[in-house]
Amino acid sequence: QVRLVESGGGLVQAGGSHSLSCIASKPTFSSNTMGWFRQAPGGEREFVAAIRWNSGTTYYADSVEGRFTISGDNAKITVNLTMNNLKPEDTALYYCAATLGYWSGSPAYTKAAYTTAANYNYWGQGTQVTVSS
Repeated sequence: QVRLVESGGGLVQAGGSHSLSCIASKPTFSSNTMGWFRQAPGGEREFVAAIRWNSGTTYYADSVEGRFTISGDNAKITVNLTMNNLKPEDTALYYCAATLGYWSGSPAYTKAAYTTAANYNYWGQGTQVTVSS
């Protein structure tokens, strides 16, 4: 069983920066894509960012585009999320996720596939990020 373990959560002031990391527990684990989702209190789990290992293609939610950067190392099975210019509305429990799936087609179709939580096979326990105003 593969475990994804997040780290780096904490309390940050609005306008500040913070980084999250995630590592897979199984060295032989090979995913196609890894990403980050978040869930605010009372809200639904929403997509934040994802990276496809074979092409290096990255996807971002509109709400974080230009502020967050996803990066990682498929050989080390790690994925990071660098968050800049944080806002109070970024406060949430952030989850690392990985998918074994592969989708191809139009750019809109593939983006929809890789940004849908239901298409991810493995999930971490989550790490809390709180942004104070």
